[in-house]
Amino acid sequence: MVTLQASQPKNPLQSLQSYGQSVWLDYIRRSLISSGELQHLIDKDGLRGVTSNPSIFEKAIAGSTDYDSALSTIEQSHDRDAMSLYETFAIADIQATADLLRPIYEQTDRRDGYISLEVSPYLADDTQQTISEARRLWQAVDRPNLMVKVPATPAGIPAIQQLISEGINVNVTLLFAQDVYEQVANAFITGLELLAAKGGDISCIASVASFFVSRIDNTVDNLITAQLKTTADAAQRDVLKGLLGNVAIANAKLAYQRYQTIYQSNRWQKLSSQGAQTQRLLWASTGTKNPQYSDVRYVEELIGSDTVNTVPPATLSVFRTHGQPRSSLTESLDEARSTLANLQQAGISLQQVTDQLLAEGLQLFRNAFDQLLSAVEEKRTAILGNKLNSLTYKLPEPLNKAVQASLDDWQQNGKIRRLWARDATLWTGTDENKWLGWLGITEDQLAHIDHLKQLAQDVQDLEFTHVLLLGMGGSSLCPEVMKLTFGNKQGFPELLVLDSTDPAQIKAIERQIDLTRTLFIVSSKSGSTLEPNIFKQYFFDQVQKLLGAESAGNRFIAVTDPGSKLQHIAEGDDFRHLFFGVPSIGGRYSALSNFGMVPAAAMGVDVAKFLDTAEVMVHSCAPSVPAKENPGVVLGNILGVLANQGRDKVTLIASPGIADLGAWLEQLLAESTGKEGKGLIPVDQEPLGNPSVYGDDRIFAYIRLESAADSAQDAAVTALEQAGQPVVRISIADPYQIGQEFFRWEIATAVASSIMGINAFNQPDVEASKIVTHQLTTEYEKSGTLPSETPIVIEAGIQLFTDSKNAAALFKAAGTDQSLGGYLRAHLNRLQQGDYCALLAYIDRNDAHQIQLQIIRETIRDAKKVATCLGFGPRFLHSTGQAYKGGPNSGVFLQITCDDATDILVPQQKYTFGVVKAAQARGDFQVLADRDRRALRIHLSKDVQAGLATLQTIIEQIL
Repeated sequence: MVTLQASQPKNPLQSLQSYGQSVWLDYIRRSLISSGELQHLIDKDGLRGVTSNPSIFEKAIAGSTDYDSALSTIEQSHDRDAMSLYETFAIADIQATADLLRPIYEQTDRRDGYISLEVSPYLADDTQQTISEARRLWQAVDRPNLMVKVPATPAGIPAIQQLISEGINVNVTLLFAQDVYEQVANAFITGLELLAAKGGDISCIASVASFFVSRIDNTVDNLITAQLKTTADAAQRDVLKGLLGNVAIANAKLAYQRYQTIYQSNRWQKLSSQGAQTQRLLWASTGTKNPQYSDVRYVEELIGSDTVNTVPPATLSVFRTHGQPRSSLTESLDEARSTLANLQQAGISLQQVTDQLLAEGLQLFRNAFDQLLSAVEEKRTAILGNKLNSLTYKLPEPLNKAVQASLDDWQQNGKIRRLWARDATLWTGTDENKWLGWLGITEDQLAHIDHLKQLAQDVQDLEFTHVLLLGMGGSSLCPEVMKLTFGNKQGFPELLVLDSTDPAQIKAIERQIDLTRTLFIVSSKSGSTLEPNIFKQYFFDQVQKLLGAESAGNRFIAVTDPGSKLQHIAEGDDFRHLFFGVPSIGGRYSALSNFGMVPAAAMGVDVAKFLDTAEVMVHSCAPSVPAKENPGVVLGNILGVLANQGRDKVTLIASPGIADLGAWLEQLLAESTGKEGKGLIPVDQEPLGNPSVYGDDRIFAYIRLESAADSAQDAAVTALEQAGQPVVRISIADPYQIGQEFFRWEIATAVASSIMGINAFNQPDVEASKIVTHQLTTEYEKSGTLPSETPIVIEAGIQLFTDSKNAAALFKAAGTDQSLGGYLRAHLNRLQQGDYCALLAYIDRNDAHQIQLQIIRETIRDAKKVATCLGFGPRFLHSTGQAYKGGPNSGVFLQITCDDATDILVPQQKYTFGVVKAAQARGDFQVLADRDRRALRIHLSKDVQAGLATLQTIIEQIL
């Protein structure tokens, strides 16, 4: 007896091969590969390829733990940005899949066995960037059975032609329209012709044209359903009902007819004779979206020779179970033509539908890419923990709503990528693109770190006791932050910073140092700034007297831009070292460049560690990080949006251990944004007060050093939040992470400036006071004196000066009280809601003077309930001076000058440092007056402390 075994029914998926159709899987994730499931699908179902897209990777990475271990390992080794992490995962998965599919690739003579990886959807409208990105991915994956996915946009089609001509396999995605398909086919054929003309092997090139199907029915069905609700005509309703669920398949069948015509042409036959393979139509979006339709409809109705169907896992499963293969693509072609004709007669434009679907498809992929990168960033941030400075904020709801809308705008309109691409139109479209070199400075510095390490070793070996930095603004403020944050490092000299022309302050610095054991760093980006040049002249002359002309230069270092006047001076005087800045980095953005890092290295800061730590924030602010997860972009949107709504006083509160960060932030914010009548007014070191003394023009930024927080600051900031004031909290775990704040605030300032509609990188009003100062010093050189002035009041050893317009206004306001107190009362009464009061003190910046001026500003703040600022001249001229002159006309200024108890001659000049300081104060005041600012100058005698005490008493009395 013979037992007959029933034959196993053939797998419907495998049966598709007999009809000339290949099945690819529209899905990828690491566990699919590592578990052996993908190999099982290849063996069991005859799977012959795989496709991926941003949405698929987003679900794989965000929706699983497949990548967590790998991400943790990478981050613990070396931090990377979200895009780099994503590409690491994606490329590894693509390579592993390509290797599994390689036998199919070889068995089918390169017809199947492909895996696809998509270029960034953000590049869909840029031909050249698409080409560059595709080349990069092709090289990175390094597998012959890779297809790079490029969307069929007007910019994408020429990119497709170029890539094919270079021998790169392309999967053309987001095809909906037949006429666009013909353009794609022509681009493919032209690309092959170009490759053949260069002697390339066109038999190695493969391409598919991914024609999206079910999305068309979704959109058209909605339009038809809307018409059915308003159409009563029975015949018309029957026509409309007959279109439901049939348009997408009809469109695909007619596209296939075009495919057959194109690849039977004489033009194609010439390429075919050289071994070229056709660009097959690949049916995409073949999962059924409408539950009323068969779950295998978009597979069964699209079966034909020389085609591919890429299906999602669910559709693969159901077709395996009950799919009914047949040669369906060439069936009912007349009916397909009739369907599209009826659609047109119904007033529904298929072209409008396909145009809309292309735009929506691109946006869906962009959104998915955003969500993908957001998921990666969230995982990265969690792994980093306190290695990344955190940012939280609490805003009144109307402000928060406006900020969220602005963040959405930055995301949807690609503004972060435009910033990193140095697109000047993000600001005013002038020269902003020339000033964004700071975006890549940490990477560049780390790649060339040896010069900083060698400097540190050199300084240590020579046993200097001090390093004296001679500079202003961007050249001095970061070094000062480093000095006050890190203090004296064992085995290294103490760093001191001189950024004042006040003779008393210069003498105070000189008394602290041994000139023969001090290394001088002359720092000036332009190399022509007055103050560092005369500082150099003075100290070089002093050292030269002690060590001789030949040895003096060995005690000096210069940091300047290539080709500057300072470079020539340094070379002529045989300086010990000459370090260059980056011409595309402006002074206030130069903290992480040599202007900040050379002095840091000289004082013993581990600059490699500092820069590497800063790089963590660079990665967090990268163009790939979505706006709402991007710490620099979030802060910038808060600052910019609130400024536009009248909250332009950025009140800086920093833990005592990092308190000097506020001085650096003052320059960055004021000089970048304070122009054209707009601006952020930074308020630094203002004593904390009760919430009742603050107006609705404030935003508070609390930068907290977790290892040394101040409980009084904590309580005050909490009270401000509870009172409804907008508060941003930034947490820093370690002082070495302060470099992260340099970069975060630079990004934030650039973003805020864009939102405010100003150029973040120029300083048009700084030059104005320099010109006046130069005129005054030149006059002094000729005549030996500065122009005479007439005070409006002389009383108690104090003189008041102002311009004629302010004098007239104050005379009228003072009325019958023409005393010192009367004029000061009249001046301070000019303060209105939303104004600020700035004390501009051209005196020695010592502790006693600072305490007295802080009391005065607090008295004014509490009495007038306005923001108060305190700046020492001429230092603030290179910092907040720009905003005071070019920003909003909401400042009331009290300039304080004095007779110098001592003075110092500037070598090789006829003028003294005291004369320079006086000229700077006058130049500053004149430009304030020219800008129609409310300004009054208070001139003290040589006993500055006594004069300040008198001023304090009078202000307390009048307020």
